[in-house]
Amino acid sequence: MNTWASIVPLIGGETIAMENVFKTKPKYFLTFDGFQANEEHLRNYYNNEIPYLNLSQGEKHTESVDVVNTVCPCAGLSSLSPQAASNSPMNDWMIKSAEYVLSEVQPRVFWGENAPRLASKMGEPVVRRLRNIGEANGYTFSIYKTKSLLHGLSQVRDRTFYFFWKGDRVPLMEYVDLKPSTIADDIRAVHEDANDPMSMILTNDKIPSEEPYYRYILEELEGGITHAQFASKITKSVGLQDYIEERTNYKVVAKWMREKGYDTVAKKCDRQYHKLKAGGNIMRKGVEIPKDKIGAFVGHMPTNLTHPDEDRFLTVREALSIMKLPTDFELLNPKRSLNHICQNVPVTTAEHPARMVKKYLAGQLDLIDTDFLVQDNKKKTYEYEKSPLQLDQFML
Repeated sequence: MNTWASIVPLIGGETIAMENVFKTKPKYFLTFDGFQANEEHLRNYYNNEIPYLNLSQGEKHTESVDVVNTVCPCAGLSSLSPQAASNSPMNDWMIKSAEYVLSEVQPRVFWGENAPRLASKMGEPVVRRLRNIGEANGYTFSIYKTKSLLHGLSQVRDRTFYFFWKGDRVPLMEYVDLKPSTIADDIRAVHEDANDPMSMILTNDKIPSEEPYYRYILEELEGGITHAQFASKITKSVGLQDYIEERTNYKVVAKWMREKGYDTVAKKCDRQYHKLKAGGNIMRKGVEIPKDKIGAFVGHMPTNLTHPDEDRFLTVREALSIMKLPTDFELLNPKRSLNHICQNVPVTTAEHPARMVKKYLAGQLDLIDTDFLVQDNKKKTYEYEKSPLQLDQFML
């Protein structure tokens, strides 16, 4: 039976995926200073029974394992971060974790998830550093590009997994292309449970239909319908401002807002009207009505995504379920730590690479003689380095 552990697991979607696939619990967690708040939820899920070792405090791993997985912060390369860069200090956690795991723990496989830009020109310097660490410790390196939609989820979000393989070859992983669920049905599938505290707490206590833009849509554009009627009518998920801009302009909306007493919103509409007229852009981060799929479940989404039928925002349980966390998983101090859900990999997305790692350990994957391979699950293609080729031929 293969053994495994996690380093910097954060809230734990990838770790739970490993348990689902390997049918065993992790031997221990490794971490550094600064991640304790994110990881308290995962520790609580395991009843604080898994050894939790802080490398920043001089603690060390307790035994060798076959696999180590990680979800080091991706803000250093994330397209959602304005400070993203190849030399961002946030990328150092990938480097620090690789240095420790590959030199000290020396598992057969070390793998993790990071931003899609890891497999881009921006990520090339980071990949070079990771490869150098791998080569110094006897590992090859590969990248697997995919998106959650292909793993059966209702989220359109690119994902990049990276792998260190002990030895001189790289396995060719299987592709996956599952039919995605709909975000409306995903939310409906979560049933209220009075005994579940996560079902009793809303991510946003306001009433969606009372939001000025939504009220304008329901009353003015749609002639006075309810949230449930509007959600039933639409054919795809809707951001309120996008819906308004497709049908009218902010000069018209501003007039209505003033008539209804929303003076502050009216002034905002005036600014947006002139900015768009001048060819500029505006920020659109308001209420979202779910239907078919959503983008990344980050930023404003957890607090602005509504229920598809009820005139309310999501419960914490519904938010957790979107990331496919177990029904008995609890978010501690949910109002304070809601964003921890976003800093995560959906469990079912991470299960595919976990299954590939398990197949590799069992000798069930084809191996390629190379030090470096990039596999694209979206295009169903792969490229690998054949010694004197350069890295930039693969980083698109």
